[in-house]
Amino acid sequence: MSAWIRMISDADADHELLSALELARTPHGTVDNVMRVHSLRPGTMRAHVALYRAVLHDPSSTLPTWLQETISSYVSILNRCPYSLANHWANARYLIDDEQRSTAIEKALKDDAPEAAFEGSELELLRYARKLTLTPADMTPDDVARLRTLGLDDGEILEANQIIAYFNYVNRLLNGLGVTTDGDTVGYYK
Repeated sequence: MSAWIRMISDADADHELLSALELARTPHGTVDNVMRVHSLRPGTMRAHVALYRAVLHDPSSTLPTWLQETISSYVSILNRCPYSLANHWANARYLIDDEQRSTAIEKALKDDAPEAAFEGSELELLRYARKLTLTPADMTPDDVARLRTLGLDDGEILEANQIIAYFNYVNRLLNGLGVTTDGDTVGYYK
């Protein structure tokens, strides 16, 4: 466990915290530091788990999961958040399941040049992510209209918006409290 604030271990947790920790367990059976950092306030841990699952693991989402993870990674690159990038790029790479393609995408994202690896609606989603992350006050109706003209429906636009907003939140949580992946199992997929 690693952060700039104290995090409570399972062994030292009271009943309320143990309940929140059980809710936050990963498929690996562990509690990642991104959730454990809330251990001093179990209520925010519960809310964070619910938001995370609704944004990235809701069965009603229609954007491809690899693209959700790629958007997550791009926002994390823009925010210089190594924690989220390590986890969500590992997920994207796994889901893309093509080493050459994932290497090209990673380079394009890190170079802040998504047009080198994307086109059409995928590229426009990444441009939307960049603008919403770096200059949110500059958003206009045209930003959403461009997504629609490329075939995205309002539900998909909402999904992308929520992923971008969530990662802006979580990147600030992690960077602001110095949370690292020390002790975590990186990535969602085994």
